[in-house]
Parts: sequence; C-alpha cells; structure tokens
Amino acid sequence: MRFYSEFNDKMILRDYLALDRTILANKRTILAYFRTFIGLVASGTGMIKLVATPVITVIGYVFIILAFPLMITGIIEFLRVSRSLSRIVKTNE
Repeated sequence: MRFYSEFNDKMILRDYLALDRTILANKRTILAYFRTFIGLVASGTGMIKLVATPVITVIGYVFIILAFPLMITGIIEFLRVSRSLSRIVKTNE
C-alpha cells in the first residue's frame, strides 16, 4: 500500500486510490484462482476415492488435471498485471 503524503503532478489522490484498488483486486483474483484450484483438486480426489464407478473416476482425474493449468494461468495473469502496475508506479514516482 502506498501512503498518500507525497504526490506528484502526474497523478492525483484519486489516481493513487484507484491504483491501490486495482492492486487489491489483482490479489483477490489470484486468491480466487487458488480457491478454484483447491476446489477442483479436492473434488477430483473425492470423486476418485469415494465413488467407485469408472465414469466418476475419469471425471475426478479430469478435475485434477484441469486444476493445474488453471492455477498456472492465474499465476501468469497475476504476474503480468503486477508488472504492469509496478511500471505505472515507477513512472509516476
């Protein structure tokens, strides 16, 4: 978080507040990706362990397999947006 005691002419207080909201939204988004990852892995594991039918077992494995690309996508998106936001901060300091 930034403290708003020092401003420059390029950005006003409203811009700094909007930037902080965007940073928090980015963090919230990576947590949502992580929550979905955990949910898919847990659901897939539960399907595999608790239900013995072949169809449900395959669906469980599909859930687990899909969880990892989803998490990687979330991490890549988080890093991309973080770099973009840090460039904005650096150019305005």
